Amino acid sequence: MLRFSLLLSLFVLLGGSKKYHREYDEQGHLKAEGWIVGTSKEKFWKLYHISGNLKAQGHYKMDLMTGYWYFYTQTGKLEMEGHFKNGEKVKWWLFYDENEKINHKCQLKNGIKNGYCLKYTDEELKSAEKYKNGKKIKEWFSFGSFKKENKLSDLK
Repeated sequence: MLRFSLLLSLFVLLGGSKKYHREYDEQGHLKAEGWIVGTSKEKFWKLYHISGNLKAQGHYKMDLMTGYWYFYTQTGKLEMEGHFKNGEKVKWWLFYDENEKINHKCQLKNGIKNGYCLKYTDEELKSAEKYKNGKKIKEWFSFGSFKKENKLSDLK
């Protein structure tokens, strides 16, 4: 069965069923565009706000967001960026303020905070938090105390 599935995937990837696709809303505004392989969203896609400004861009694999994605506000400013795996937010995510400066970055697992979250004001580190399965378990307001209690290699 696995062999058949691999052969079918190879056939779809190499065959003529790959096409560039555009999706529109009821008013005719472009919502999304990217590649369809077989019946699944694959490869690079762009998503749009109703205003026509870019909302997000990144890759799909078998209809699920994967790899690194960028998200933008209605006015086109970078809002957040980070990793997806099988449609879930994972690893480090960066979040930006209205001036497109990082205001916090967090480690996520399955879409929830799991690890460290670093908070910034004017690009200066102000505090650090540690989360386990979405619940805050510790907070530091001094980089010195944070460094004493944690391995900086955990921030990778």
